[in-house]
Amino acid sequence: MTSATVAVPVAPIRTLFGHPVGLFTLFFAEMWERFSYYGMRALLVFYMLKGFLGYGDSDAYAVYGAYTAMVYMTPFFGGMIADRLLGARRAVVLGGLLMAAGHLMMTVQSTTAFFTALALLIAGNGFFKPNISTIVGSLYREGSPKRDGGFTIFYMGINLGAAMSPLLCGYIGETYGWHYGFGLATIGMLTGVAVFVAPVRLTQILIMLGAAAAAVGLFVFRPDNPFSIAINIFIGLSLLAAAVIAWIALGRGGLPREAGQPRDMARLRRTVLGFLRTDFAVYLCALLAIPIFGLLVSGFSPFTANGRALTLVPESTIAALQESASGVNQILAVVFEEVSKPAGLVLLLSGIWAVFYLGFQTLKLDRVGKQRMYVVFILTFFSLLFWAFFEQAGSSLNNFTDRNVDRVTETRTVTADMVGTTIQIQPTQEQLGYSNGERVFTLNQLDALRGEPGAPDFTVAWTVAPDNVGMGIAERKRETPASTYQAVNPVYILVFGLVFTALWGFLAARRIEPSTPVKFALGLLQLGLGFAAIWYGAQHADGRGMVALHWLFLAYLLHTTGELCLSPVGLSMITRLSPATLVSTVMGAWFLATAFSQYLAAIISQFTGVGGEGGNGAAGGIPVPAETVHIYGGVFGNIAIAAVIAAVICYALSPLLKKWMHEGEPTGRV
Repeated sequence: MTSATVAVPVAPIRTLFGHPVGLFTLFFAEMWERFSYYGMRALLVFYMLKGFLGYGDSDAYAVYGAYTAMVYMTPFFGGMIADRLLGARRAVVLGGLLMAAGHLMMTVQSTTAFFTALALLIAGNGFFKPNISTIVGSLYREGSPKRDGGFTIFYMGINLGAAMSPLLCGYIGETYGWHYGFGLATIGMLTGVAVFVAPVRLTQILIMLGAAAAAVGLFVFRPDNPFSIAINIFIGLSLLAAAVIAWIALGRGGLPREAGQPRDMARLRRTVLGFLRTDFAVYLCALLAIPIFGLLVSGFSPFTANGRALTLVPESTIAALQESASGVNQILAVVFEEVSKPAGLVLLLSGIWAVFYLGFQTLKLDRVGKQRMYVVFILTFFSLLFWAFFEQAGSSLNNFTDRNVDRVTETRTVTADMVGTTIQIQPTQEQLGYSNGERVFTLNQLDALRGEPGAPDFTVAWTVAPDNVGMGIAERKRETPASTYQAVNPVYILVFGLVFTALWGFLAARRIEPSTPVKFALGLLQLGLGFAAIWYGAQHADGRGMVALHWLFLAYLLHTTGELCLSPVGLSMITRLSPATLVSTVMGAWFLATAFSQYLAAIISQFTGVGGEGGNGAAGGIPVPAETVHIYGGVFGNIAIAAVIAAVICYALSPLLKKWMHEGEPTGRV
């Protein structure tokens, strides 16, 4: 009986650069899946704020947090289903098709379609995400020194997709229309599924055609400024280079036939309820779960009169905490309110169940297996903290970039001799905080003038006042959309990913490579320093409250080096330390912890909320940058402190955790 959904390795017959050739199929399948996921994520908060939904910051962050939390919750269950029934290969295909349907549904402007789309993405990711990573691990023999390097290469595929998506989906969505960006994400997801299931020769063709089309898109669709030109060319050339390498690798063979097959094919084909095959029963249950996910992510509860609140903590208690002058009480109010919502309640119950289930399974292991699982639990907790801070990127940091980071390459500035005259300009971010007549120009006004993405460019009459001297002027095409800066982190990973792989190899050869726990501590430390850089930039903002772009680049650089110390190492740790019969389940639990991170990230982001209800022009709106910069800076400064403290604690525990890893000893079995 062959098992590839567990960590029983498939002997690699052919390799390239010492790695199984099947790795390069998985590289491109995952790359296109991440392209679709991060392309949608780059637009999601802006779509809720500026699109037909018209949400304010608080509502948008709540939906975003519930969605991203559940996206990472479902892999725990998808991993278990793959372990026991479907096998990783079938789970990946099912997940990919569900996600493609979700991205396609996002092109429809309807509240029902919107939440159905999120539900499809939640269900699909549950099947796709843990199982493709498990297949990667199965390609390597137990104890193989190449495993960490293989996961780093795979991780670079993830980030190549993540880098392309804001540059294409984000730019096209914000510039030409939301539905074009979401439609492009649909095409990416379908391409990823096709790469995974197609015969080797067809896979080679799909990889090359997809890479060529994306590279052309990157060269054609971009803002007109040096940063965008350089980044798009770099990503396009990287994509073409990766495609050539994959073509060569797949010329030696593809993904082994046995990789990802079910543990018990006969069990999968048995009938349930007397008429339905087990595999079809799984597919049916996945479809039946979609409306439930839609209700949960929308915050709707059928158990209450208003359908909007299912609370574990009485509303009167939450209200009293909100009215308290104590900062701690206000934090508790937000936490209680969010955890009491349907998605938070389901996440909490899932986490409790996962802890008890894996704890019970751990008790069955021998001493080595138990201690290794202790390491998995502890480092998973530190990973949870890391991602709770890191994932501000898609919410509060994204809005900070939109509202308080200078993203315009100006062509000229207003001079003193222009005072009193009226000039025609294309309004951009450069005008935020300046007065035009008696009104101070805000982001709400800018978005209202621009209308929906895809509207033609326009000019406005601007009466130059004395306080306008020094104001930048530029055409709209020289303003880089905020969503495209989400490409900075994955671009850094592409630049430094192989550097870190070589660094770990260099240090390992000299027996001075840091242990996995120390790498986690280094990751948290660098994450904290990254947020400290943003805090420092906010403290030194200009008079309008705009922060220089280089502080954002420095923050993302430190976040990236921290991520490279923790994330690929964490994936490898799961496949290396988990018992063979539990590896997909433990991988799912790793993503379940990330789900808690996402929900916690949403709670943290709410402390940066500056927009009233209907933040795109209704009551409240978005204040001028000078009034928001220190709100963001204060929260990011507190995150920096918390991350550094967590790093110190993790480092202090590292000697004990390293001992419990029992490197080189046989794996504990259930």
